[in-house]
Amino acid sequence: MTDDDKPPIGVLDTLRATPTTVRYLLGGVLVNQLGAFVQTFLVLYLTHRGMSGGTAGLALAAYSLGTVFGTVLGGEITHRLGARTTIVAAMAGSAPLVAVLPLLARPGRVPVLLAAIALAGLFAQAYRPAASVLLSDLMPERYQVMAFSMMRIALNTGAALAPLIAAAVILLDWDLLFWLDGATTLVYALLAYRLLPRHAAPEQAPEPAAAPRTRAERRSGGRAAYGLMLRDRAYLAYLAAVVLGTVAYVQSSISLPLEIVHDGYPTWLYSAVLTASSLVLITCELKITAYITRIPTHLAVGVGHLVNSVGLAAYGLAAHSGAFVLFGAVLAVSGLMIAGPSMFAHPATFPAGSKARYLATMQAAAGLASAVGPLFGVWAWTHLHAGFWVLMALVNGLAGVLALLGTKHRADRADRTDPARPDTAPEPVGETA
Repeated sequence: MTDDDKPPIGVLDTLRATPTTVRYLLGGVLVNQLGAFVQTFLVLYLTHRGMSGGTAGLALAAYSLGTVFGTVLGGEITHRLGARTTIVAAMAGSAPLVAVLPLLARPGRVPVLLAAIALAGLFAQAYRPAASVLLSDLMPERYQVMAFSMMRIALNTGAALAPLIAAAVILLDWDLLFWLDGATTLVYALLAYRLLPRHAAPEQAPEPAAAPRTRAERRSGGRAAYGLMLRDRAYLAYLAAVVLGTVAYVQSSISLPLEIVHDGYPTWLYSAVLTASSLVLITCELKITAYITRIPTHLAVGVGHLVNSVGLAAYGLAAHSGAFVLFGAVLAVSGLMIAGPSMFAHPATFPAGSKARYLATMQAAAGLASAVGPLFGVWAWTHLHAGFWVLMALVNGLAGVLALLGTKHRADRADRTDPARPDTAPEPVGETA
């Protein structure tokens, strides 16, 4: 039976096809995200402890910088040591760093605090490429996009519930917030060690007759892999789409509240937008992804970015009616559900020998854009106001064009090198010898 002859993928089919180890993996991601308080509450906590706003902002920048480097490092360690080892090491290293932050949050210990925060960010994100690689390796190929949609749901569910948990914890003790974060991280490490398989990606299984590679050869192979990535114009277009799309996406949580307050609406309107967006995303994404898998990837990412751009443009009409805020939020989250799963899963379509590195660079690009996006957004909004949303719609539209070109080129190349077609021969991909 060819892929075209297979029945459409459904939500129940996907759940039945999900291996137990994948359920453990997604459960661990959810547990870890439920206690991920550092980045969200770091600025508030440090100012609560008497530090200046400048120091708090510097601490947040240190954490964000650590997450970018941690993602790349996590991809490289996953490639060399395996996914489970990387997850366990990253979470076990992150837990004590997060838990010790309340002891360092004092005016006289700022340099040590910044170093600890940067390392906490590095360890906190190093597990992400490993989790994505393990998910891709364990889930049947037919359900890859659905699997990454389930991971997004786990992350979004944790992100939606974490502030509610934090609000209750803060009433007891601010320090307890970080101790709870460290505890959930340690729980994830233990779950990963106990429940995840000793899984080795195909490229890590040594050939029987192959001689052990020296350290210089491994470094050379890594440089060759990244060099090949830098020469892949389609993947660079995809990375640019990730950066631009993320910059536009974060404005819904950075510049939109500024717009709501500026237009004289009550703050509960923004809370309603966040609640509605989270509920729609958590409850509808898997079903929408089941339909999205029936159309080409490049078409899904193109349509998704288009819908998202219309939603961003609608925010520019908020001064006329609060209904445009809710309308824009519905369109923005709808576009995210249409494009997001395919965008998130795209690096996992690369050969096993380079998959971890491709996933890591994508996540690092998204992390960098998440760090830069708020700074750019606030500056641009203060100068443009309503016109800012037109700019964001155009930026997101450009991201959609780049994403369409990058994913379509990848699909076309895969078709040309399909081993089932006798008139094609595989192109050299992955790490060179």
